[in-house]
Amino acid sequence: MGRAGCCCRGAERLASPSLVRRFRPLLLLIIALCCGAHIGQCQVATPQCRIQKCTTDFVSLTSHLTSAVDGFHTEFCKALRAYSACTQRTAKSCRGNLVFHSAVLGISDLMSQRNCSRDGPTSSTHPEVQPEPCNYHSRTQHAHTHSHAHAHSHSHARSHSHSQPGYLFCGLFGDPHLRTFKDSFQTCKVEGAWPLIDNDYLSVQVTNVPVVTGSSATATNKITIIFKPYEGCTDQRVYQAVTDNLPAAFDDGTVSSGDPIHASAGADGATGKVRALWISERSPGHHVELHAGYIGVTVIVRQLGHYLTLAVRIPEELAQAYDASQDLQLCLNGCPSSERIDQGGHLPLPLSPPALGLQVQQLRRPSYSSQTQSLPYGAPQVFGVEGAKERCREQLEVQDIYFHSCVFDLLTTGDANFTVTAYSAQKDMESLHPHQDRWRIYPRGSATSTIHLDSQHIKHLALFLLCALSMGFM
Repeated sequence: MGRAGCCCRGAERLASPSLVRRFRPLLLLIIALCCGAHIGQCQVATPQCRIQKCTTDFVSLTSHLTSAVDGFHTEFCKALRAYSACTQRTAKSCRGNLVFHSAVLGISDLMSQRNCSRDGPTSSTHPEVQPEPCNYHSRTQHAHTHSHAHAHSHSHARSHSHSQPGYLFCGLFGDPHLRTFKDSFQTCKVEGAWPLIDNDYLSVQVTNVPVVTGSSATATNKITIIFKPYEGCTDQRVYQAVTDNLPAAFDDGTVSSGDPIHASAGADGATGKVRALWISERSPGHHVELHAGYIGVTVIVRQLGHYLTLAVRIPEELAQAYDASQDLQLCLNGCPSSERIDQGGHLPLPLSPPALGLQVQQLRRPSYSSQTQSLPYGAPQVFGVEGAKERCREQLEVQDIYFHSCVFDLLTTGDANFTVTAYSAQKDMESLHPHQDRWRIYPRGSATSTIHLDSQHIKHLALFLLCALSMGFM
């Protein structure tokens, strides 16, 4: 007869006492890590039990260590002692917590295996990292860390004194349509030169010209951007784009300025080391991006058809750095009421392009190809409302304000390039706008807007009821 027990050969070795002792610390720490990440699914901890913070600090202190590096044993033991000290400080409030006891046992076993003494130096959980003065992200993270520590040492400190920096978005495209820092969507005339942004760090000015005779609608044919001097990082640099001239350099011919700084992967589309201020040409003559890492600003400039579009992301604290003489900023305060075409968020659609309506007796749906940018500037088309909507649906599936702006532009100008303009403006907004829940804006009074608001209320009510039911079963 065969021996009863394990059905798999070698399984008895996995269950041997020596192997269990060897891997027990690892298993216990895995429990601590997994339960720390999903504390609500494992065991509810009291607000004072800070075992998850202890475990996170230990992982941070040891994640870069490898056994091949000199001093590995010393640094690992210092991290273990810091971990142990952290668990001791929270032991009283973590009494009866499974995560806490798993961590304590894991620390004890690892100390035995590594021959770490209980007494000795410990690793600092807040190692001093020198900020890069010309890297806005590094600068603000360092300030946040220090103000956060200061707030903890002074319990009366205001909670917002160590809040993370916020960003704002502004965009301009089409006839032109303006999305302000406050996510107010407006359609304006603003013919001539107007400031979009004007603060102590950055100045952005656009020039708009009439699109068609007989219409008040205008579009942008010139953009001027001034990056003001920042001591130790960059001298003043000026970038200027006009229709059919979208340069990949500043006015002085340079493409970058300042010393190299570190840019994380995905931050402003850059990786590794870049200059404090630099230009990236994504599509010659059509798409240029300007990155000012020293002030955390990204600007996207495009030429689509015969006109220019602009999208900007800027830290909120910098956008607010201006005086009374700089209060005329379209991104900040929107267009003056006398310059507005929309009616408080409602964009009335024209029946036909004014200049073209005299040339045709009846609106018809035009024939067209999908390559809208190949259309000559001097060959506008006549769109009816349904024809314009059908064209805009090719690239804009959701009937939000970008879709309605597309329809308005086609009816106003007959220029099919504005379809691509609205689509690109939406994509630039999605790449730069910091708050995804604010991406969608619907015209006031539209059926889509009502449905969207109702669905949001239903969603919030459902979440509230779900939470109430959950509390009832606890």
